[in-house]
Amino acid sequence: MASPVSCKTVSVFLFLILFLSVHCIDTKSKKKKDIRDYNDADMARLLEEWEKDDDIEEGDLPEHKRSPPPIDFSKIDASKPEELLKMSKKGKTLMVFASVSGNPTEKETEEITSLWQGSLFNANFDVQRFVVGSNRVIFMLRDGSYAWEIKDFLVAQNRCEDVTVEGQVYPGKAAKKDGKEQNKTKKKGDKKAANRAHKSKQEL
Repeated sequence: MASPVSCKTVSVFLFLILFLSVHCIDTKSKKKKDIRDYNDADMARLLEEWEKDDDIEEGDLPEHKRSPPPIDFSKIDASKPEELLKMSKKGKTLMVFASVSGNPTEKETEEITSLWQGSLFNANFDVQRFVVGSNRVIFMLRDGSYAWEIKDFLVAQNRCEDVTVEGQVYPGKAAKKDGKEQNKTKKKGDKKAANRAHKSKQEL
């Protein structure tokens, strides 16, 4: 058995080690950085600490962190797949692409689509417009469930060639005229290509 003197020595020794370790940690406390010396990682860490205890409302969260609204399948008509798409895009940002017919300049596209955007605004649709080419424009919607109503408006416009929603292309009013001409030129091109292929076969 260990002697009482050695037990006391060991306990005093352990107490000293504990005291020194606590004292060293206190003396090496982190110096606070000057706010002007913060880099992006420090700012991100500070923002996380700030928002950790902050209660953020559902509407203020970024779109990818919001919980999707529940879909009531009993109200959806199975014969209309657009109804399901409308319900699934409710409250989500969606982009609708549209093309202007007649090879317009970018300025003409800007003017024509500005009129479309104004009409949509007057009908209480919150739409942002971005011209991305000489005849191409993007309409960005905050609530994607309205995309099909906006598509119906756009395809009815005289200078609208086509509208694309969720990868589905809908021909516009101007596509009927252009579509027939394109089909004719395409058929002529196909006949010429077929004739060239036939001649090359004969030569062999």
